Amino acid sequence: MISLGLVSGALTFLLRNQGVDPARAASISALIALPHAIYFLWGPVTDFWIRRRSWLMLAAVAAAATLLAAFYQPNLATRWAVALLFSGACLGVIVPAACGGMMGTLATDANKRRASSAYQSGSLVIGAAAVFLLVSFAGRLSLAALGWMVAPMIALPSFFAFAAPPQSIIHEHGARETAVRIWREFKSNFFRWEALPYTLLIIAPGSSGAMIGLLPELARDYGVSGSQVAWINGFGGALLTTAGALSAALIPVRVRAPIAYIGAGLANAGTLALLALGPQRPAVYIAGTVLYLITIGAAYALFTGVELEFLGDSGKSGSSRFAIINSLGNLPVVYMTWLDGRGYAHWGPRGMPGIDALVSAVGVSLLLGHFVFSRRWRERRSQVAST
Repeated sequence: MISLGLVSGALTFLLRNQGVDPARAASISALIALPHAIYFLWGPVTDFWIRRRSWLMLAAVAAAATLLAAFYQPNLATRWAVALLFSGACLGVIVPAACGGMMGTLATDANKRRASSAYQSGSLVIGAAAVFLLVSFAGRLSLAALGWMVAPMIALPSFFAFAAPPQSIIHEHGARETAVRIWREFKSNFFRWEALPYTLLIIAPGSSGAMIGLLPELARDYGVSGSQVAWINGFGGALLTTAGALSAALIPVRVRAPIAYIGAGLANAGTLALLALGPQRPAVYIAGTVLYLITIGAAYALFTGVELEFLGDSGKSGSSRFAIINSLGNLPVVYMTWLDGRGYAHWGPRGMPGIDALVSAVGVSLLLGHFVFSRRWRERRSQVAST
């Protein structure tokens, strides 16, 4: 809800409705996205003291209450409103930390691929439903009333965690002991040569999804009405992104998650090129947005597969490691949202999708060769060793 419904969805539309400049709206959106990039600093708490599913539900309820307070402010661009939105995002990111640790307990690659698709499908559906409701009622309801739409969509789905199997608890309560464990696992994930390509891939700009939150405000420049935005980026978008995310589960497991993710990233960049190079007409916006949402849904699911491949076995500290990996993986959302805003400021409506497409395509293309040829090299070496 917070990441895909507000930050990457309706927030910039609501801000522009309140007279906020698109470049400033993009900067505010980038700030609210920042906790998703740095929550490795507090996300590992979900491995300690209480069960992961309990952390998930507590964090969701606290985030819902904080964001409801933000919507009670007179304008979402005020300092208090931005501070509350930021605080709510800081609480909300505890949820994916808990989810990552729970998914990491799965043993097989096939089940991890299925979990990745289901995880992203659920996120995309809730996010798209939020976009539809907030954009549809933005002109008819007060901010406070919109806040009462936001809060239940954050809190209520978290209670499905009661259906999840109980997760183990790490019985280490000292701050020093906790810090040592987190540092040790940070080193085990990143301070080795095999981790470098994965790290570069997850911080690469391809398939960042930054344009999900910027497409609604870009619609006006293509002559698209608010009701059309609500359907395309709302319920219609939910179906499109869900279809893309579910399609990722159909990709054979023999196709490594990094290679499949890069392929989806290149396709996604192509859809933005259509918006950048085509005429500024509603049909171009609709076609580009539809293709963008399908490809970004697939890319998100495959990205979670990359994260789980990087994570390996969850063990007792899976949330800590997933928080670190996922935090780095959310960095592109922050810097690409800011960069896309600069593209609009310097080159207008075409500059926003254009700079995203160019930077994304170049970024992931540089890593494609490594993941293709490194596997072939390992297979050749294993064949030589066996003979």
